[in-house]
Amino acid sequence: PLGLRQAVVSKSKRKEKIQEEEPEHAAIELAEFLRHSFSFTGKEIKKKGMVLPFEPLSMAFSNINYYVDVPVELKQQGVMVDKLQLLVDVTGAFRPGILTALVGVSGAGKTTLMDVLSGRKTGGTIEGSIYISGYPKKQETFARVSGYCEQDDNHSPCLTVHESLLFSAWLRLSSHVDRRTQRCFVDEVMELVELTPLARALVGIPGVDGLSTEQRKRLTIAVELVANPSIVFMDEPTSGLDARAAAIVMRTVRNIVNTGRTIVCTIHQPSVDIFESFDELLLMKRGGKLIYAGPLGNRSRQLIKYFEGIRGVPKIKPGYNPAAWILDISSPAEEARLGIDFAEVYEKSFLFWRNKQMVKRLSKPDLDSLELSFPSRYSRSFLSQFIACLWKQNLSYWRNPQYTAVRFFYTVIISLMFGTICWKFGSKRGTQQDIFNAMGSMYAAVLFIGITNATAVQPVVSVERFVSYRERAAGMYSALPFAFAQVAIEFPYVFIQSLIYSGIFYFMASFEWNIWKFIWYLCFMYLTLLYFTFFGMMTIAVTPNHNAAAIIGAPFYMMWNLFSGFMIPRMRIPVWWRWYYWANPIAWSLYGLLTSQYGDVDEPVKLSDGVRSVPLRQLLKDQFGYRLEFLNIAAIVVAGFCVIFAVTFAFAIKSFNFQRR
Repeated sequence: PLGLRQAVVSKSKRKEKIQEEEPEHAAIELAEFLRHSFSFTGKEIKKKGMVLPFEPLSMAFSNINYYVDVPVELKQQGVMVDKLQLLVDVTGAFRPGILTALVGVSGAGKTTLMDVLSGRKTGGTIEGSIYISGYPKKQETFARVSGYCEQDDNHSPCLTVHESLLFSAWLRLSSHVDRRTQRCFVDEVMELVELTPLARALVGIPGVDGLSTEQRKRLTIAVELVANPSIVFMDEPTSGLDARAAAIVMRTVRNIVNTGRTIVCTIHQPSVDIFESFDELLLMKRGGKLIYAGPLGNRSRQLIKYFEGIRGVPKIKPGYNPAAWILDISSPAEEARLGIDFAEVYEKSFLFWRNKQMVKRLSKPDLDSLELSFPSRYSRSFLSQFIACLWKQNLSYWRNPQYTAVRFFYTVIISLMFGTICWKFGSKRGTQQDIFNAMGSMYAAVLFIGITNATAVQPVVSVERFVSYRERAAGMYSALPFAFAQVAIEFPYVFIQSLIYSGIFYFMASFEWNIWKFIWYLCFMYLTLLYFTFFGMMTIAVTPNHNAAAIIGAPFYMMWNLFSGFMIPRMRIPVWWRWYYWANPIAWSLYGLLTSQYGDVDEPVKLSDGVRSVPLRQLLKDQFGYRLEFLNIAAIVVAGFCVIFAVTFAFAIKSFNFQRR
């Protein structure tokens, strides 16, 4: 059905899927799984082997400070400084095979610290040192060995789970990895994050259809994991999930840690089971200061022991959630009541000295280690990135009938409507009004279908653009291959649309049946619908959303309409406004459409005074300024508008980022 996007599954595959039983362990509680956790048992776990090897990497960071410009609103409230400090001298380390939690109240700087360490910040000033296995961090290299699971699970809605992972693996794994190995690795990752039963399920739109919130979260993790990263950052992986869904996600995270990777998660108000699934903790207080960095211990005993050892801190009540307790006692109100600064207490502790020694040790490379290096920022060439993006866009368009099929259906309706209204207009050439009627049919079609195309494409591109922010930040591809693939996928769909309209309307309007005249008509309609579509894409690229794009586009449509040469012929437009006529794409479309049909006709046409007659060719020249010898130039100019709008769209996608971090 048109309203239902579906992936095609054969009967045999469906039968196999029905016969498949979900593994019994899929619904176990996290507490049961924790019996295997290092933090719970204190015992190391045997690391699982994988199809593709990876190099375990550590991250050490020292004296990290982060500043942003003070917003105008705060300055108006009396804040005199120019810079606002969000992180203050944060020092710590993340190690392979250890699951680390970043915890703190809202505004403590958890996500800010993770964004700074992962290189995802798009503004502000960063100070301090970051080392990857002893070598200074280089962001271009680091993106190739790291993954970042954002809190918002943005994925292309019309791809299946398996296709989403294949796309990520295609663009992020080394070019030396063949397709067969890629598929094997994707299958292994799907099994690791328990997505195998959902392999052929469409991702869908959040809150509307497709995967549930918990399944999307696991897909987000899997998309990063198929890049075979050594370090994975996760921004609140259990946010918005109920207890069972959170348990499934955390079991997935624990499975990944057990492969020997370095995993860092921000967590906000975790349950007891989730909190105790972590091995180490970085606890931050409001203002971006660190107040604890160290192991949790069995049942959080080491954390509890540290804070209960501070003078005045109340003991934890039996059965109370350690995470809730630690956030309560470290709140600004409790600090004021106790008269202590937990950041100062931590900096004077033996734990801080031990962490400084560990960071110092991890900031020096091993004697037998080599610094990470890659020949290029991306694992694939420009052409490979374009082909991969085009493959994804092809699937997205094919499974989006609300956009593609409805567009074709609308074109058929408009063609039949105009065809019946303008019945045999093309064969009537006796009077000047007959020519105006024929021109009016062309003008109306250009505006109706063109503006519809420009408006309909905007929400589609808007969704894909926000998905591309995540994919580009992950180093999957650069902006231009994505943009050019988005442009290229429109060519066949717009051509079919033009063929539908031209094939129906041309014959119903009874234009002269000449193969070359029909080809010219089809050509100009095709190029016209293309530049309208690309114009709609261009407006989305320079605005934050499709609502703003529609507002930006409206004045252009009005001006194009006014100076198209139909309402006011070019010869009557004041000289000081005539330049806009030549810069108007609709004017050139009408030039080509009308001239291609009548530019070579010498039949006499009776003028509006009812007395005089002139050859049709001469009427076009005198009334509109149209000449047959300029037909090729008109086609080149209309094609030029397509190129201008498409290239502007591509470079706007590259230049503007409306997802600031």
